[in-house]
Formats: sequence, C-alpha cells, structure tokens
Amino acid sequence: MKNEIKSKAAIELTERILPFWLKGSIDKENGGIFTCADEKGELYGREKSVWFQGRALWTFSKAYTLIKKDPQYLDAAKSLYEFLGKCSDTDGRMYFTVTEDGRGIQKRRYYFSETFAAIGCAEYYRASGDSRALIDARRYFDIAYDCFTGARPVAPKFNPETVSSKALSPVMIMLSTVQTMRAVDVENRERYAKIASDCLDEILHGGFLTEKALLESVSKEGKALDTPTGRIVNPGHSMEAAWFVMLEGILTDNKEAIEAGKRIIDITYPLGWDKKHGGIIAFTDVAGKPPVQLEWDMKLWWPQCETMIAARLAYLLFKEEKYLQMYEEIKAYCEQYFVDHENGEWYGYLHYDNTVSTTLKGNIFKGPFHVPRYYMIMAAMDESGSIEPYAK
Repeated sequence: MKNEIKSKAAIELTERILPFWLKGSIDKENGGIFTCADEKGELYGREKSVWFQGRALWTFSKAYTLIKKDPQYLDAAKSLYEFLGKCSDTDGRMYFTVTEDGRGIQKRRYYFSETFAAIGCAEYYRASGDSRALIDARRYFDIAYDCFTGARPVAPKFNPETVSSKALSPVMIMLSTVQTMRAVDVENRERYAKIASDCLDEILHGGFLTEKALLESVSKEGKALDTPTGRIVNPGHSMEAAWFVMLEGILTDNKEAIEAGKRIIDITYPLGWDKKHGGIIAFTDVAGKPPVQLEWDMKLWWPQCETMIAARLAYLLFKEEKYLQMYEEIKAYCEQYFVDHENGEWYGYLHYDNTVSTTLKGNIFKGPFHVPRYYMIMAAMDESGSIEPYAK
C-alpha cells in the first residue's frame, strides 16, 4: 500500500468523517473521547463510553497506518490510549461508562469493553511502536477471553435453570478480535489462530446458521428456539458476521468459510432489506411473526455499513453482479438519507420511512467506528482490489 490512499472513500474519511470527531470530541484536558455529539459536533453530554475509548483508539490508529500518516490521528490515538488505562475497576474488568476524568459510572456484564480495548491497543502498538500497548492489548484480550470461555464468571443474561441458550454476538465479536490480535501479536499467532478456528466453527456449525437465517440466539445444544427471542434475526449482525467469516476464509484459505459467508448474505438480504422504503431494518422475526423489538423497522447506521462491506467483498470474491447491485443500492440509499452533506458524519437513526429520528451524530453506542471502518475497507479495496491490506 502507498503512504496515503486517495480514493473517494479515503477522501470522505479524511475530510468529512474523522475531522468531525477531531474538531471537538477529543478531551484535551483529561484525554480520551466524548461521543455525545449533536448534528454539528457540539457536545450535549460529557460522560464517556468505554466501548468508544477502545473503538476510537482502533479507528485513529488504523487510519494512521492504513490510510494517511496524519499526526492528528496519532495524537488522538495517544490521548485515547492513555485515558483507556483509567477505565477499569479494581477487579480488572472495564466499566461501560465513566465520567470525563475516568471514574466509573456503569459496569455491565458484557465484556465488549475489553474486546474493543484489546483491538485498540493492538492497532496503537502497530501505529506507534509503543511496547506498552501490546502488553495492554494482551491483558485486555485475556480478560475478555476468560469471560468468553467462562474461566472468569459472568452473570448470565437469562436464568440458566429455565432458559438454556447461547448468543451469536459474543462469538462473532471474538472472531473479529482475534483476527486483529493475530495480525499484530506475532508471538502468539498460533493461539489466536486456534481461537479463530473455534469461533468460525461455532458460527457455522453451532446451530446459528439455518436454511432461513443466521439466528441471534439458539439453545445450548444448537437447536432453534421457537420463542420471540429465539426467532429474532438482526440483519446487521448477520451481515457483519458474513464478512468476518469470509475474511477468515481468505486469510486461512478456507473455501467453506468463504461459501458460508456468501450464503449468509443470500439468506439475510431478503429478510433485512425494506422493499418499500429502502435500507436495512434493525430486527425481524424469521417466521414472519411480530418482532418483539419496538424499533424493529428503524434504520440504524451500522447495519448499512456492514451490509455494504459484505456485499462489496462478495462481489470481489464471486464476481456476481447481484452483489455489486446490492452494494450500489445501499450506498445510494445511505448517500441520500444517512450522510449529512452539510455538517459531516452520518445520522445514526432513521424512522421506517427514512425521516431522521434524532439529529445526534454520536452517543454511548455511536461514535467513530462502524462508519470509518466502512470507509477504510472501501479505500483498501479501491486501492488494491482486495480486503487483505486492511486485514494484515
């Protein structure tokens, strides 16, 4: 790859997406990033999402190494890295939200704060060469993996005596996390490769992937659950999992994984695409029954990003026109409804009819991650015709 990528996607990233966050969200006093940003990027809240300390650390570090060696990106990453160390409780587990100076507000059973901290530190190590960051990446990963395997107990979401189920999201996030760790932490590559293989096997053969959908939740034994929760499909998760799976297939020369990713796209798109108004909906019921999530027909920013990545990657791999059409269809939809051409960045939440639900550009869950990751992957594909420069 060149020292700087100058494709349309890279220009959008460097001129309209990352500057939105750099102009007022980096905390100059305490370090870290605020993500409660309104339409113009002005802050409306000062509590900090710990997810986004790690996610934004990954984003600015990755943009620095992959897209453009802009000192602003590295400076922002350094601020995020130094602040991240304040975000853990005395037991080593990370908070979910903290005050602007890093004092804990909320702590959840989920360990995604740790997975995002791991990939953020790993990419910061690659960008900066700071050996402390690699040590921290390993530490955060080990905590997350211990929670994932049960070696470190985590409170169950449902009473295991009455509900025996397992979820897709921890497995797919772990797969993506180890893909980053494997690329950066060379000394432990074999360990990460084994974990990635196990996660891939669970996604493809653990009961989640059926003839009709990639399910969000199945029984511990891998059987479909005929309940409102068991029938739910999250099209954004499914499309994200599809390209994680295809990427793993590319990196390990696993043709089954590449074909499985294609299959996930093929069964998910008809479930997720709103044929009347356009866009990928938030949730659906695989049996066509009423979804329990009241926001089921809303259009959120990140499922659009993940679907475009999956479709573009499928087109590169299979050269089937339907995937290019899928990509172009959603891209045009996002340009019309999600992209704020005046103020930069994307709106996050649209009603079913594509009217803007809220003008905020960031909150505890939305910040510089899914959108910039989409543009970075598109830029890598534009430059090389492959996703591999992004993944290595």
